[in-house]
Amino acid sequence: MRFKLLTILAALIVASPLAAQLQVPGTGVGVGVPPVGGALGDATDALGRTLDGLDEQVQREARSLLRARDRTLSRLLRRNRDVIERDADGDLARRGELIAFGLNEPYRFALIDAGFTSLGRESIEGLDLSFTRLAVPEGMDLADAQALAGEVAPGVEIAPDHLHFQSGNALAAPASLPMMVQSATPISVEVGVIDGAPAPAIGVMSERGFARGAPKPSDHGSAVASLLRSAGVTRIRIADVYGEDPAGGNALAIARALGWLVENGSKVVSVSLVGPRNALVERAVNAARTRGVVIVAAVGNDGPAAPPAFPASYEGVVAVTGVDRRERALIEAGRALHLDYAAPGDRVYAMDARGRVKSWRGTSFATPLVAARIAAALQRGRNWRRITDAEARDLGARGPDDIYGRGLLCRGCGE
Repeated sequence: MRFKLLTILAALIVASPLAAQLQVPGTGVGVGVPPVGGALGDATDALGRTLDGLDEQVQREARSLLRARDRTLSRLLRRNRDVIERDADGDLARRGELIAFGLNEPYRFALIDAGFTSLGRESIEGLDLSFTRLAVPEGMDLADAQALAGEVAPGVEIAPDHLHFQSGNALAAPASLPMMVQSATPISVEVGVIDGAPAPAIGVMSERGFARGAPKPSDHGSAVASLLRSAGVTRIRIADVYGEDPAGGNALAIARALGWLVENGSKVVSVSLVGPRNALVERAVNAARTRGVVIVAAVGNDGPAAPPAFPASYEGVVAVTGVDRRERALIEAGRALHLDYAAPGDRVYAMDARGRVKSWRGTSFATPLVAARIAAALQRGRNWRRITDAEARDLGARGPDDIYGRGLLCRGCGE
């Protein structure tokens, strides 16, 4: 057990500089810090409890990985303080802006008197979702602004514009890789993707940018889209929420992207991003679900001791974990408040931004495979859950469990 865990940890460190598992588009910087809370102490304590009974050296290696992740996040903040800061819980968010729901005139005027600036009322097309954007008082940090807003407008739900990060990375590829072969059974149900843009060679239906410099081909977005294509999905629509923006992947971009996908006919939406709980994203997800859209999301790569990942943890979202080639749960797989399915997430073959086939690892790449199987089930009938449950291969404890969910889908996909 000690050797196995050390080997995997070492592979993760080698596979990505500074032990990065989460890529920040637009910066060239990878981060793998816990997506919720951002505090190393809490994560280390939780990991310590998870590793009880294991060799002390293994525990030291795991804590070292967390410290490396925390250092990477600190560098990201130092390099982008003009657009990113921490909120009151330590999570990363766009600098200087809050989002308010149900803001009436008395509270709006009270906030303006307190130094906030109304940036206008907005609506998310396709979701009938409205909110007000607020600029925080000049010279005030986000955490203090949250506290002040809560005092001035106690009846209003106010949230930061949290950042969400892609979870997964390319592995060192062998000298020769198999050609990607598309599934023999075409899946015509439209699947939307919220991520970075794909390589032109993948040939998606349409793409639209929701961040500065978007759409711009990215390695992560290309891998996700090409996995959908190789799994048989013929209709893919891409919403790029990253582009070249260091503050890309923010809640506002994700909500707008989801609205656009829903409005244009996506029946399944694949989201290989993780972040903290956010009121805007949660409302957008709920609105999409009421319109019959199935949202599939990764549990992330911060390990089973990490705080629950969102959007995977929102009610009704299909939460996906990954397994390796021996159908064991990925050691770095995160967790959600519920778990639905597992899919291959180790050494899966997919394209990068230049159209080159590489080997990839992470729950990010299990997610589009599950999305493809749900789309195939929708193509066969309205009760997709019954169809995918029948297709899933039970792993671990008999029946649904917290490690593999309701079972393994798309067995052999991505190989």
